[in-house]
Amino acid sequence: MLYYLFDYLNQLGFPGAGVFRYISFRSAMALVLSLFITTWVGWYIIRRLRKMQIGETIRSLGLEGQTSKNGTPTMGGIIIIVAILIPTLLLAKLHNTYIVLMLITTVWMGGIGFLDDYIKVFRRRKEGLNGRFKIVGQVGLGIIVGVTLYLSPGAVMRENVEITKHNGITEIVHSPEVKSTQTTIPFLKNNNLDYRSLLFFIPNHRTAATWILFVFVVIFIVTAVSNGTNLTDGLDGLAAGSSAIIGVALGILAYVSSHLEYAAYLNIMHIPGCEELTVFASAFIGATIGFLWYNAFPAQVFMGDTGSLTLGGIIGVFAILIHKELLLPILCGIFFVESLSVVLQVSYFRYTRKRYGIGRRVFRMAPLHHHFQKAHDAGVGVLLRRPLSSVPESKIVVRFWLIGIILAVIAIATLKVR
Repeated sequence: MLYYLFDYLNQLGFPGAGVFRYISFRSAMALVLSLFITTWVGWYIIRRLRKMQIGETIRSLGLEGQTSKNGTPTMGGIIIIVAILIPTLLLAKLHNTYIVLMLITTVWMGGIGFLDDYIKVFRRRKEGLNGRFKIVGQVGLGIIVGVTLYLSPGAVMRENVEITKHNGITEIVHSPEVKSTQTTIPFLKNNNLDYRSLLFFIPNHRTAATWILFVFVVIFIVTAVSNGTNLTDGLDGLAAGSSAIIGVALGILAYVSSHLEYAAYLNIMHIPGCEELTVFASAFIGATIGFLWYNAFPAQVFMGDTGSLTLGGIIGVFAILIHKELLLPILCGIFFVESLSVVLQVSYFRYTRKRYGIGRRVFRMAPLHHHFQKAHDAGVGVLLRRPLSSVPESKIVVRFWLIGIILAVIAIATLKVR
Protein backbone atom coordinates (compact mmCIF):
# COMPACT_ATOMS: atom_id res chain seq x y z
CA MET A 1 0.00 0.00 0.00
CA LEU A 2 2.81 2.39 0.86
CA TYR A 3 4.44 1.48 -2.44
CA TYR A 4 1.47 2.87 -4.39
CA LEU A 5 1.27 5.97 -2.20
CA PHE A 6 4.92 6.86 -2.66
CA ASP A 7 4.77 5.98 -6.34
CA TYR A 8 1.98 8.54 -6.69
CA LEU A 9 3.97 11.10 -4.69
CA ASN A 10 6.99 10.42 -6.91
CA GLN A 11 4.92 11.19 -9.99
CA LEU A 12 4.02 14.51 -8.35
CA GLY A 13 7.71 15.23 -7.85
CA PHE A 14 7.75 14.78 -4.07
CA PRO A 15 11.41 14.71 -2.94
CA GLY A 16 12.66 11.28 -1.83
CA ALA A 17 9.48 9.41 -2.77
CA GLY A 18 11.30 7.56 -5.54
CA VAL A 19 13.25 5.51 -3.02
CA PHE A 20 10.31 3.11 -2.82
CA ARG A 21 11.01 2.06 -6.38
CA TYR A 22 14.17 0.25 -5.22
CA ILE A 23 13.67 -3.37 -4.23
CA SER A 24 16.66 -3.21 -1.87
CA PHE A 25 15.09 -0.36 0.14
CA ARG A 26 11.69 -2.00 0.40
CA SER A 27 13.27 -5.32 1.37
CA ALA A 28 15.30 -3.68 4.12
CA MET A 29 12.20 -1.88 5.38
CA ALA A 30 10.24 -5.14 5.38
CA LEU A 31 12.95 -6.82 7.44
CA VAL A 32 13.08 -4.01 10.01
CA LEU A 33 9.30 -3.70 10.23
CA SER A 34 8.76 -7.44 10.72
CA LEU A 35 11.42 -7.51 13.44
CA PHE A 36 9.69 -4.61 15.17
CA ILE A 37 6.28 -6.29 14.94
CA THR A 38 7.46 -9.62 16.36
CA THR A 39 9.24 -8.04 19.31
CA TRP A 40 6.67 -5.33 20.09
CA VAL A 41 3.35 -6.92 19.12
CA GLY A 42 4.64 -10.34 20.11
CA TRP A 43 4.74 -9.48 23.80
CA TYR A 44 1.13 -8.25 23.70
CA ILE A 45 -0.02 -11.46 21.97
CA ILE A 46 1.84 -13.63 24.48
CA ARG A 47 0.16 -11.80 27.36
CA ARG A 48 -3.23 -12.37 25.73
CA LEU A 49 -2.48 -16.06 25.26
CA ARG A 50 -1.55 -16.35 28.93
CA LYS A 51 -4.74 -14.60 30.04
CA MET A 52 -6.76 -16.97 27.87
CA GLN A 53 -4.79 -19.87 29.41
CA ILE A 54 -3.78 -21.14 25.99
CA GLY A 55 -0.93 -23.32 27.19
CA GLU A 56 0.78 -26.40 25.82
CA THR A 57 0.14 -29.69 27.61
CA ILE A 58 3.38 -31.66 27.57
CA ARG A 59 3.33 -35.45 27.78
CA SER A 60 6.08 -36.93 29.92
CA LEU A 61 8.51 -38.64 27.54
CA GLY A 62 11.54 -38.70 29.81
CA LEU A 63 13.28 -35.84 28.02
CA GLU A 64 15.58 -33.39 29.76
CA GLY A 65 13.78 -30.18 30.82
CA GLN A 66 10.49 -31.32 29.38
CA THR A 67 8.29 -30.85 32.42
CA SER A 68 9.31 -27.20 32.80
CA LYS A 69 7.62 -26.42 29.44
CA ASN A 70 4.18 -27.48 30.60
CA GLY A 71 1.72 -24.59 30.34
CA THR A 72 3.89 -22.50 27.98
CA PRO A 73 1.60 -20.45 25.69
CA THR A 74 1.13 -21.94 22.23
CA MET A 75 -0.38 -20.68 18.94
CA GLY A 76 2.47 -18.14 18.81
CA GLY A 77 2.54 -18.64 15.05
CA ILE A 78 -0.01 -15.81 14.99
CA ILE A 79 2.92 -13.48 15.73
CA ILE A 80 4.83 -14.79 12.71
CA ILE A 81 1.83 -14.51 10.41
CA VAL A 82 1.09 -10.92 11.44
CA ALA A 83 4.76 -9.97 11.09
CA ILE A 84 4.81 -11.37 7.55
CA LEU A 85 1.49 -10.00 6.30
CA ILE A 86 1.76 -6.38 7.47
CA PRO A 87 5.17 -5.54 5.91
CA THR A 88 4.24 -7.36 2.71
CA LEU A 89 0.92 -5.53 2.39
CA LEU A 90 2.59 -2.19 3.04
CA LEU A 91 5.76 -2.51 0.96
CA ALA A 92 5.21 -5.03 -1.87
CA LYS A 93 3.43 -4.62 -5.20
CA LEU A 94 0.08 -6.18 -4.45
CA HIS A 95 -0.80 -6.64 -8.13
CA ASN A 96 2.17 -9.00 -8.51
CA THR A 97 1.01 -12.59 -9.08
CA TYR A 98 3.76 -14.08 -6.93
CA ILE A 99 2.99 -11.80 -3.97
CA VAL A 100 -0.72 -12.63 -4.21
CA LEU A 101 0.08 -16.36 -4.11
CA MET A 102 2.40 -15.95 -1.11
CA LEU A 103 -0.25 -13.97 0.78
CA ILE A 104 -2.82 -16.67 0.03
CA THR A 105 -0.36 -19.35 1.16
CA THR A 106 0.33 -17.56 4.44
CA VAL A 107 -3.34 -17.09 5.31
CA TRP A 108 -4.40 -20.52 4.01
CA MET A 109 -1.79 -22.57 5.87
CA GLY A 110 -2.10 -20.33 8.91
CA GLY A 111 -5.82 -21.07 8.97
CA ILE A 112 -5.25 -24.83 8.84
CA GLY A 113 -2.67 -24.64 11.63
CA PHE A 114 -4.92 -22.39 13.72
CA LEU A 115 -7.80 -24.87 13.48
CA ASP A 116 -5.45 -27.67 14.53
CA ASP A 117 -4.23 -25.72 17.57
CA TYR A 118 -7.74 -24.57 18.45
CA ILE A 119 -9.02 -28.16 18.58
CA LYS A 120 -6.03 -29.23 20.69
CA VAL A 121 -6.28 -26.37 23.18
CA PHE A 122 -9.98 -25.55 23.46
CA ARG A 123 -11.55 -28.88 22.54
CA ARG A 124 -8.92 -30.82 24.52
CA ARG A 125 -8.34 -33.26 21.67
CA LYS A 126 -4.64 -34.07 21.52
CA GLU A 127 -4.82 -35.38 17.95
CA GLY A 128 -5.99 -31.96 16.76
CA LEU A 129 -7.47 -31.47 13.32
CA ASN A 130 -8.22 -34.74 11.54
CA GLY A 131 -5.40 -35.65 9.17
CA ARG A 132 -7.70 -35.94 6.18
CA PHE A 133 -8.80 -32.31 6.60
CA LYS A 134 -5.15 -31.20 6.71
CA ILE A 135 -4.51 -33.07 3.50
CA VAL A 136 -7.60 -31.55 1.87
CA GLY A 137 -6.32 -28.10 2.83
CA GLN A 138 -2.84 -28.80 1.46
CA VAL A 139 -4.28 -30.25 -1.74
CA GLY A 140 -6.49 -27.19 -2.10
CA LEU A 141 -3.53 -24.87 -1.81
CA GLY A 142 -1.59 -26.91 -4.35
CA ILE A 143 -4.45 -26.64 -6.83
CA ILE A 144 -4.72 -22.86 -6.29
CA VAL A 145 -0.98 -22.34 -6.85
CA GLY A 146 -0.73 -24.66 -9.85
CA VAL A 147 -3.83 -23.35 -11.65
CA THR A 148 -2.87 -19.71 -10.98
CA LEU A 149 0.60 -20.21 -12.44
CA TYR A 150 -1.02 -21.81 -15.49
CA LEU A 151 -3.64 -19.12 -16.05
CA SER A 152 -1.87 -15.94 -14.94
CA PRO A 153 -0.23 -13.95 -17.76
CA GLY A 154 2.25 -12.53 -15.22
CA ALA A 155 3.75 -15.93 -14.32
CA VAL A 156 6.30 -16.35 -17.09
CA MET A 157 10.01 -17.09 -17.40
CA ARG A 158 12.84 -16.66 -19.90
CA GLU A 159 14.85 -19.78 -20.56
CA ASN A 160 18.62 -19.52 -20.48
CA VAL A 161 20.19 -20.18 -23.87
CA GLU A 162 23.97 -20.57 -24.20
CA ILE A 163 25.68 -18.99 -27.22
CA THR A 164 29.42 -19.25 -27.87
CA LYS A 165 30.94 -16.34 -29.82
CA HIS A 166 33.54 -16.86 -32.54
CA ASN A 167 36.37 -15.44 -30.39
CA GLY A 168 35.88 -18.13 -27.74
CA ILE A 169 33.92 -16.01 -25.28
CA THR A 170 30.74 -17.67 -24.02
CA GLU A 171 27.68 -15.51 -23.47
CA ILE A 172 24.42 -16.54 -21.82
CA VAL A 173 21.29 -14.99 -23.25
CA HIS A 174 17.63 -15.64 -22.52
CA SER A 175 14.70 -16.56 -24.73
CA PRO A 176 11.53 -14.44 -24.96
CA GLU A 177 9.06 -14.68 -22.09
CA VAL A 178 7.13 -17.95 -22.11
CA LYS A 179 4.90 -19.87 -19.73
CA SER A 180 6.83 -22.95 -18.72
CA THR A 181 6.95 -25.84 -16.26
CA GLN A 182 10.73 -25.94 -16.21
CA THR A 183 12.71 -26.14 -13.00
CA THR A 184 16.36 -26.01 -12.02
CA ILE A 185 18.30 -29.23 -11.43
CA PRO A 186 21.27 -28.86 -9.05
CA PHE A 187 24.79 -29.89 -10.04
CA LEU A 188 24.04 -30.35 -13.76
CA LYS A 189 25.37 -28.09 -16.50
CA ASN A 190 22.25 -28.28 -18.64
CA ASN A 191 20.28 -27.65 -15.51
CA ASN A 192 16.72 -27.12 -16.70
CA LEU A 193 14.21 -29.94 -16.38
CA ASP A 194 10.83 -29.56 -18.07
CA TYR A 195 8.09 -31.69 -16.54
CA ARG A 196 6.80 -31.97 -20.08
CA SER A 197 9.72 -34.25 -20.95
CA LEU A 198 8.55 -36.75 -18.32
CA LEU A 199 5.33 -37.29 -20.27
CA PHE A 200 6.95 -38.36 -23.53
CA PHE A 201 4.53 -41.29 -23.69
CA ILE A 202 1.57 -38.89 -24.11
CA PRO A 203 1.72 -37.59 -27.69
CA ASN A 204 -1.61 -35.77 -27.57
CA HIS A 205 -2.70 -33.13 -25.04
CA ARG A 206 0.76 -33.15 -23.48
CA THR A 207 0.56 -29.49 -22.40
CA ALA A 208 -2.59 -30.05 -20.36
CA ALA A 209 -1.17 -33.27 -18.90
CA THR A 210 2.04 -31.47 -17.96
CA TRP A 211 0.20 -28.83 -15.96
CA ILE A 212 -1.84 -31.53 -14.22
CA LEU A 213 1.44 -33.23 -13.30
CA PHE A 214 2.78 -29.89 -12.12
CA VAL A 215 -0.22 -29.43 -9.81
CA PHE A 216 0.48 -32.84 -8.25
CA VAL A 217 4.12 -31.82 -7.76
CA VAL A 218 3.01 -28.64 -6.01
CA ILE A 219 0.66 -30.62 -3.74
CA PHE A 220 3.42 -33.07 -2.84
CA ILE A 221 5.93 -30.33 -2.07
CA VAL A 222 3.51 -28.27 0.04
CA THR A 223 2.49 -31.37 2.00
CA ALA A 224 6.02 -32.69 2.48
CA VAL A 225 7.66 -29.42 3.51
CA SER A 226 4.84 -28.28 5.81
CA ASN A 227 4.71 -31.66 7.57
CA GLY A 228 8.52 -31.71 7.81
CA THR A 229 8.51 -28.29 9.43
CA ASN A 230 5.79 -29.44 11.80
CA LEU A 231 7.90 -32.43 12.90
CA THR A 232 10.96 -30.21 13.37
CA ASP A 233 9.07 -27.92 15.73
CA GLY A 234 9.95 -29.89 18.87
CA LEU A 235 12.75 -27.88 20.46
CA ASP A 236 12.89 -24.21 21.44
CA GLY A 237 13.91 -22.16 18.41
CA LEU A 238 14.68 -25.10 16.12
CA ALA A 239 11.95 -24.64 13.51
CA ALA A 240 12.05 -20.82 13.60
CA GLY A 241 15.84 -20.60 13.29
CA SER A 242 16.02 -23.24 10.56
CA SER A 243 13.27 -21.48 8.62
CA ALA A 244 15.08 -18.15 8.89
CA ILE A 245 18.20 -19.70 7.34
CA ILE A 246 16.15 -21.20 4.51
CA GLY A 247 14.41 -17.85 4.03
CA VAL A 248 17.76 -16.10 3.47
CA ALA A 249 18.73 -18.63 0.80
CA LEU A 250 15.34 -18.37 -0.93
CA GLY A 251 15.53 -14.57 -0.88
CA ILE A 252 18.93 -14.67 -2.59
CA LEU A 253 17.68 -17.15 -5.18
CA ALA A 254 14.63 -14.99 -5.89
CA TYR A 255 16.72 -11.86 -6.35
CA VAL A 256 19.28 -13.39 -8.73
CA SER A 257 16.48 -15.07 -10.70
CA SER A 258 14.74 -11.73 -11.18
CA HIS A 259 17.90 -9.89 -12.28
CA LEU A 260 18.61 -10.42 -15.98
CA GLU A 261 22.38 -9.99 -15.73
CA TYR A 262 22.78 -12.15 -12.62
CA ALA A 263 20.58 -14.85 -14.14
CA ALA A 264 22.69 -14.78 -17.30
CA TYR A 265 25.94 -14.92 -15.32
CA LEU A 266 24.72 -17.88 -13.24
CA ASN A 267 23.16 -19.55 -16.29
CA ILE A 268 19.75 -19.89 -14.66
CA MET A 269 16.29 -19.03 -15.96
CA HIS A 270 15.20 -15.42 -15.64
CA ILE A 271 11.83 -14.93 -13.90
CA PRO A 272 10.43 -11.41 -14.48
CA GLY A 273 8.51 -10.02 -11.53
CA CYS A 274 9.86 -12.38 -8.88
CA GLU A 275 11.99 -9.59 -7.40
CA GLU A 276 8.92 -8.73 -5.31
CA LEU A 277 9.41 -12.05 -3.57
CA THR A 278 12.56 -10.55 -2.06
CA VAL A 279 10.33 -8.19 -0.08
CA PHE A 280 8.25 -11.12 1.13
CA ALA A 281 11.39 -13.12 1.96
CA SER A 282 12.72 -10.20 4.01
CA ALA A 283 9.49 -10.05 6.00
CA PHE A 284 9.68 -13.82 6.45
CA ILE A 285 13.27 -13.63 7.71
CA GLY A 286 12.47 -10.78 10.08
CA ALA A 287 9.41 -12.60 11.44
CA THR A 288 11.25 -15.85 12.14
CA ILE A 289 14.32 -14.17 13.63
CA GLY A 290 12.16 -11.83 15.71
CA PHE A 291 10.13 -14.79 16.94
CA LEU A 292 13.33 -16.23 18.39
CA TRP A 293 13.29 -13.30 20.85
CA TYR A 294 10.55 -15.20 22.67
CA ASN A 295 10.98 -18.72 21.29
CA ALA A 296 14.71 -19.25 21.93
CA PHE A 297 15.58 -21.49 24.87
CA PRO A 298 13.89 -21.31 27.31
CA ALA A 299 10.82 -20.55 25.19
CA GLN A 300 8.20 -18.07 26.40
CA VAL A 301 5.85 -19.14 23.61
CA PHE A 302 5.53 -22.00 21.13
CA MET A 303 4.56 -21.39 17.51
CA GLY A 304 2.27 -24.42 17.43
CA ASP A 305 0.87 -25.78 14.18
CA THR A 306 -0.30 -22.24 13.43
CA GLY A 307 3.32 -21.34 12.84
CA SER A 308 4.97 -24.57 11.70
CA LEU A 309 2.47 -25.42 8.97
CA THR A 310 2.57 -21.82 7.76
CA LEU A 311 6.36 -21.73 7.58
CA GLY A 312 6.51 -25.03 5.70
CA GLY A 313 3.82 -24.00 3.24
CA ILE A 314 5.56 -20.69 2.57
CA ILE A 315 8.92 -22.36 1.94
CA GLY A 316 7.43 -24.94 -0.42
CA VAL A 317 5.36 -22.50 -2.49
CA PHE A 318 8.18 -19.93 -2.58
CA ALA A 319 10.59 -22.50 -4.05
CA ILE A 320 8.01 -23.48 -6.66
CA LEU A 321 7.41 -19.87 -7.74
CA ILE A 322 11.12 -19.34 -8.45
CA HIS A 323 11.41 -22.77 -10.13
CA LYS A 324 13.90 -24.08 -7.55
CA GLU A 325 11.82 -26.81 -5.93
CA LEU A 326 14.42 -29.50 -6.68
CA LEU A 327 16.82 -27.66 -4.37
CA LEU A 328 14.51 -28.27 -1.41
CA PRO A 329 15.99 -31.68 -0.43
CA ILE A 330 19.29 -29.84 0.12
CA LEU A 331 17.98 -26.53 1.39
CA CYS A 332 15.44 -28.17 3.74
CA GLY A 333 17.77 -31.00 4.66
CA ILE A 334 16.95 -30.62 8.36
CA PHE A 335 13.21 -30.98 7.70
CA PHE A 336 13.86 -33.89 5.34
CA VAL A 337 15.98 -35.83 7.83
CA GLU A 338 13.50 -35.19 10.64
CA SER A 339 10.69 -36.62 8.49
CA LEU A 340 12.85 -39.53 7.34
CA SER A 341 13.71 -40.42 10.94
CA VAL A 342 10.00 -40.79 11.76
CA VAL A 343 9.41 -42.97 8.68
CA LEU A 344 12.42 -45.18 9.51
CA GLN A 345 11.40 -45.46 13.15
CA VAL A 346 7.85 -46.52 12.43
CA SER A 347 8.76 -48.84 9.54
CA TYR A 348 11.55 -50.63 11.43
CA PHE A 349 9.41 -51.01 14.56
CA ARG A 350 6.57 -52.59 12.60
CA TYR A 351 8.95 -54.85 10.67
CA THR A 352 10.75 -56.17 13.77
CA ARG A 353 7.51 -56.64 15.68
CA LYS A 354 6.09 -58.70 12.83
CA ARG A 355 9.24 -60.77 12.41
CA TYR A 356 10.51 -61.16 15.99
CA GLY A 357 7.40 -60.47 18.02
CA ILE A 358 9.08 -57.51 19.72
CA GLY A 359 9.32 -54.10 18.10
CA ARG A 360 12.79 -52.53 17.92
CA ARG A 361 13.81 -48.99 17.10
CA VAL A 362 16.41 -47.23 15.02
CA PHE A 363 16.53 -44.16 17.29
CA ARG A 364 15.82 -43.75 20.97
CA MET A 365 12.99 -41.46 19.96
CA ALA A 366 11.76 -39.83 16.77
CA PRO A 367 11.88 -37.20 15.31
CA LEU A 368 15.66 -37.17 15.29
CA HIS A 369 16.17 -34.19 17.61
CA HIS A 370 14.54 -36.12 20.47
CA HIS A 371 17.05 -38.96 19.95
CA PHE A 372 19.82 -36.66 21.18
CA GLN A 373 17.74 -35.58 24.17
CA LYS A 374 16.98 -39.08 25.38
CA ALA A 375 19.21 -40.54 28.09
CA HIS A 376 21.54 -43.36 27.01
CA ASP A 377 19.99 -45.90 29.38
CA ALA A 378 16.80 -45.69 27.31
CA GLY A 379 18.64 -47.15 24.34
CA VAL A 380 17.77 -50.80 24.98
CA GLY A 381 16.87 -52.42 21.66
CA VAL A 382 17.94 -49.34 19.73
CA LEU A 383 20.20 -49.56 16.67
CA LEU A 384 21.73 -46.09 16.96
CA ARG A 385 23.13 -45.78 20.49
CA ARG A 386 25.28 -42.67 20.15
CA PRO A 387 25.63 -40.20 21.70
CA LEU A 388 26.12 -42.12 24.93
CA SER A 389 24.64 -39.32 27.03
CA SER A 390 21.85 -36.81 26.46
CA VAL A 391 22.76 -33.52 24.80
CA PRO A 392 21.44 -30.19 26.19
CA GLU A 393 18.55 -28.81 24.18
CA SER A 394 20.22 -25.49 23.36
CA LYS A 395 23.29 -27.28 21.99
CA ILE A 396 21.15 -29.52 19.76
CA VAL A 397 19.36 -26.49 18.34
CA VAL A 398 22.56 -24.55 17.60
CA ARG A 399 24.16 -27.58 15.94
CA PHE A 400 21.11 -28.08 13.75
CA TRP A 401 21.27 -24.39 12.82
CA LEU A 402 24.91 -24.78 11.80
CA ILE A 403 24.04 -27.76 9.64
CA GLY A 404 21.21 -25.71 8.12
CA ILE A 405 23.63 -22.90 7.25
CA ILE A 406 25.98 -25.36 5.55
CA LEU A 407 23.11 -26.84 3.55
CA ALA A 408 21.90 -23.37 2.52
CA VAL A 409 25.40 -22.47 1.28
CA ILE A 410 25.57 -25.73 -0.67
CA ALA A 411 22.14 -25.09 -2.22
CA ILE A 412 23.19 -21.64 -3.44
CA ALA A 413 26.58 -22.95 -4.61
CA THR A 414 24.85 -25.49 -6.86
CA LEU A 415 24.08 -22.61 -9.22
CA LYS A 416 27.78 -22.51 -10.13
CA VAL A 417 29.08 -25.96 -9.16
CA ARG A 418 28.10 -28.09 -12.15
